[in-house]
Amino acid sequence: MNKTLVAAWLSTIVVAPSISAIEIYKDETNAVKIGGFIDARVINTQDETELVNGGSRINFAFSRQLKNDWQANALLEWGVNPVGSTDIVYNNRFESIQDEFFYNRLGYIGLSHDKYGSITIGKQWGAWYDVVYHTNYGFVWDGNTAGVYTYNKDDGAVNGSGRGDKTLQYRNSFGDVSITVQTQLKNSTFYTCDNENITQDACEELLATGSDAAQKVDYNYTYGGAVTYQATDKLVLTAGVNRGEFDVTFGSGRTSTAVDLIYGIGITWGNFKHKGLYASVNVNKNKNHDTDNIGRLIDEAVGMESLFSYRFDNDIRTMFSYNILDAGTNYVIQPNFNADPKDNFKRQFFVVGLHYIFDTDTVIYLEARRDNSDFTSADKAQQARMELSEDDGVAIGIRYSL
Repeated sequence: MNKTLVAAWLSTIVVAPSISAIEIYKDETNAVKIGGFIDARVINTQDETELVNGGSRINFAFSRQLKNDWQANALLEWGVNPVGSTDIVYNNRFESIQDEFFYNRLGYIGLSHDKYGSITIGKQWGAWYDVVYHTNYGFVWDGNTAGVYTYNKDDGAVNGSGRGDKTLQYRNSFGDVSITVQTQLKNSTFYTCDNENITQDACEELLATGSDAAQKVDYNYTYGGAVTYQATDKLVLTAGVNRGEFDVTFGSGRTSTAVDLIYGIGITWGNFKHKGLYASVNVNKNKNHDTDNIGRLIDEAVGMESLFSYRFDNDIRTMFSYNILDAGTNYVIQPNFNADPKDNFKRQFFVVGLHYIFDTDTVIYLEARRDNSDFTSADKAQQARMELSEDDGVAIGIRYSL
C-alpha cells in the first residue's frame, strides 16, 4: 500500500473529497484538523423565494501515531444550520428541512497502516459512494439518481449506500487499485406510510389499525464493496455493489421479504477543482433500493448521473449535469392503497451553473435547474405531490470553506 492512504482516508470525511482542512494542533504523536464549510443561498423554486442553508457542516479529524507504523484515526462531523429551518425540499431531504442548529452527519474511529490498510467503525460514507461521488460536486442540486440518498432523499443511513449507520469498513490500496469493503452491523426497525408528511409515531399508530397504507420494516445487516482504478493521472474507473435484505409487515398482517440491491460503474476525467476540463458519468441498476417521492418502494430502476465542467484561467467555472432515474410504470410492488399500475416514475433533470472562485476556499455561485421528470398518474393530486420537490429552480449563494 502506498503512503497516500492517510490522505485518502481523510478525503472520505466530507461530501466532496477536495474540501480543505486546517491543522489546529500537532505534536510528535497527535494531530487535530478542523474542516467543513458554511454555505448560504437564496433559492427560487416551488413558487417561493427563500434564504436557505446550503448543507453547511463542521468536522474534527483526529490522528495519533502508534507503534509499528500504525495510526489511530477518528472523525466527528456535524451539520450546521446557520439560517434557520425551511419547508422547501429541493434536494437532499435530510439536509433541506433540518431545524436543528447542530445535527449528526458522521462519526467514526479506526486504525490505519501504510501496508495493511485502514479499518473504521461508525457512521461513515459507504463503499458505494466511492463509485459515484465524482458527479456530486454541484452545490445546490445533486443528482439523487445514483442510489446514495435513499428513502425519499434521506442520507442513505439505512442501507449503507450514503452515510451509513453502524458501518464496519476496510480500505486498502495496491498500486493504482483501491478497494473498499463494508458491512452494517445493525438491527433497524422503522415505519413507512403512503403519506410523505407523517411522523414515525403516527405511522406506527396507523399500522395498528390494520391499514395496508402503513408498513413495519425490519432492516438488518447490509454488505457492500467498491473498486477504484487510477488508470492515468486524469482517468479514474470505479465499480461497486451494495446489498441488504429486509422484512416488511403490512397493517393487514401480511409479510414479505425483499432484497435491496444496487450495482454500477463510473468513469471520471480530470479534477473538479483544477483548471481545464472535468467530466464524470456513472450508471447503476437497482432493486428495492429506494422509494418514490411519497414513500412507496420502487421495484426496479436504472439510474445515471453525469457532470461536466470547465474551469477557465480567470477562475470562472462553468458546469452542466444531466441526471435520470427511470422506474417506468407499475413500479410499486407493495399493496399500497394508492398504487395504480399506470403510475409512472422518471426523475429527470439537468443543471447548469456558473462559479466564480475567489480562492480555493471561497466560491460565489449561480445554479439553475430545469426539470423534465414524468410522474404521470390518473390521480392528479398524487401526481402533484410527486412533482412538488422536482420543480425548476434557480439559486445564488456563497460557500466559505475552512
